[in-house]
Amino acid sequence: MNRQVSTIHLGEYVLEYSIVGEGPPLLLFHGGHSNCYEEFGYQNLITSGYSVITPSRAGYSQTSPVPELQQACDLYMALLDHLHITKVHVIAVSAGGPTGILFCAQFPTRVASLTLQCAITKPWLSSSDTAYRIGRLIFKPGVEKGTWLILARMNNLLPRLTFRMLLSSFSTLTQAEAYARLDNLAVELFRKMNNRQRSYKGFLIDLEQTQKDYTRELRSIKAHTLIMHSKNDRSVAPSHAEYAEAHIVHSEAFILDAWGHLIWIGKHAAEFDRKQIAFLAENK
Repeated sequence: MNRQVSTIHLGEYVLEYSIVGEGPPLLLFHGGHSNCYEEFGYQNLITSGYSVITPSRAGYSQTSPVPELQQACDLYMALLDHLHITKVHVIAVSAGGPTGILFCAQFPTRVASLTLQCAITKPWLSSSDTAYRIGRLIFKPGVEKGTWLILARMNNLLPRLTFRMLLSSFSTLTQAEAYARLDNLAVELFRKMNNRQRSYKGFLIDLEQTQKDYTRELRSIKAHTLIMHSKNDRSVAPSHAEYAEAHIVHSEAFILDAWGHLIWIGKHAAEFDRKQIAFLAENK
């Protein structure tokens, strides 16, 4: 994948971004623990004739840790102006959901369509949740690099065992039920994901932003919206998809019986890909 990575200075802030492919532009807001080097779903978009612009969201990789989401969205809009792009399709993934929602609500004339992929659309982990407390502990700056290094090494040495150990954090299914929905590429794709992930300061920002209520922003979105989710997602419950569909005027939900949160892995991935490309073609 031929990926061009650059940084720009916008006032006191630095914004890192990548561009892959050629054609109509997509602005992709990656999920948690990711950055502008994300890969899930990209090949399908590139071969279908789109270019994918991925800013490392606030606090991830080389992008400045801007705490306010509205201010971060201003930076992403400044990036489009820098690239002389007037209109984009927006794709928001997982913890990038609030960013996509606020961006589309704030800049409606610059958005051709919105796709939410297993995205957070309402308050997620509260400060009293065990997952929230553990996340703040093992993914905080100064610790997260070691956390991901240990996980990557374990995943490289014992990929199948590591996948089985972590499967329940992504899926509500039993192992047998999940494996029936997976294919031979799943374990390797999962291993590669764990080798490229980092939290930097971004995930702690995500934890705060995903506790907020974005109902007003959802209701103000005018762009046609595709809501993609797995009914077996444990990381981000399907109720987030239902909530988005209930509050975005021009929206449709596409819910499949896929294995779990990582909808780009497994036997249903091709069906998600086809639906995504068809939706983009309908809204060009």
